Amino acid sequence: MEAVTGIFGFLTGYIVPFVLVLSLLVFVHEMGHYLVGRWSGIRILAFSVGFGPEIFGFTDRHGTRWKISVIPLGGYVRFFGDEDASSKPDADKLAAMSEEDRARSFAGAKLWKRAATVAAGPIANFLLAIAIFTILFAVYGRTVADPVVAEVKPDSAASAAGILPGDLLVAIDGGKVETFDDVRRYVSIRPNQKIVVTIERGGQKLDLPMVPQRTDMTDQFGNKIEVGLIGIVTNQEVGHFRLQTYTPLQALREGVIQTRDIVTGTFKYIGNLLTGSMRADQLGGPIRVAQASGQMATLGIGAVLQLAAVLSVSIGLLNLMPVPVLDGGHLMFYAVEAVRGKPLGSTAQEIAFRIGLAMVLTLMVFATWNDISALIG
Repeated sequence: MEAVTGIFGFLTGYIVPFVLVLSLLVFVHEMGHYLVGRWSGIRILAFSVGFGPEIFGFTDRHGTRWKISVIPLGGYVRFFGDEDASSKPDADKLAAMSEEDRARSFAGAKLWKRAATVAAGPIANFLLAIAIFTILFAVYGRTVADPVVAEVKPDSAASAAGILPGDLLVAIDGGKVETFDDVRRYVSIRPNQKIVVTIERGGQKLDLPMVPQRTDMTDQFGNKIEVGLIGIVTNQEVGHFRLQTYTPLQALREGVIQTRDIVTGTFKYIGNLLTGSMRADQLGGPIRVAQASGQMATLGIGAVLQLAAVLSVSIGLLNLMPVPVLDGGHLMFYAVEAVRGKPLGSTAQEIAFRIGLAMVLTLMVFATWNDISALIG
């Protein structure tokens, strides 16, 4: 009985939130492809949330099969003339089509229509993230701390640079600081990298160079994370919370900024991996996403939505990578086609798709290995 209860708790606590969050993100992404494809006059054969065998579905009056499939780790829109769900064109079928059918196929559509249809998926993910953040800011506001130093930890980067309690942080590397969240967000992804913090003290501004220390931390759920820290304690951390509220327009602005910061932070993280400033074991896969979904679910709907927004941006960025089988790979092919005046040959595309698939599978295996390693300690 105890084992059954444990399994039920695992399913409801982790798997269900994970499936719901991922299904929402996949649906929005594929809906971007679908809507622009339909608008472009391209015939759509299937819209699937999930891969593998169909669980249930229906066919609409346009001949599109809408379905839920058994493996909830993605989804696809399959266009007329595609060989498979990755929108790889079927050259033989395309050559045998009538002019009318070819015009309604994805591969036979004009270049700008194909590019717009492909780009619409990641764009939909970015728009979803902005919408979620906007709602969260408008409904909940945000607890912020003014960037005033309450304490300086000994033997820290801030202490070595000469920062004192009472100092006001006004800029980092020339960028304006409004709240301590701005400081934390900027510093956390720059471990062991020199930065310049501008402070205001006694009416004077001072530029203080320092290097954030790469530090292993444990969050409230026991997850280990690697961040850069400078060793400053704020008023918020010693018990002084200020609630910032937003009008709808202000919330929209903050939603755009938050989404932009995730994009820039992601690119900075990738750069850190390449330079060795941060370890690659921070890269997570489906197991870690499921774990995070369950953990956020214990904090309420707001936390789940925030996670969904972050993941939505991540999915959008991942799909824009210039790797064949991903949206970015298709856009890369279209750029080559625009320059050459004709698409790449079928053999070249086939080789590129195989290489791209191998790259994606390798990344998935590596991320999953990180997940398992984190679970077993």
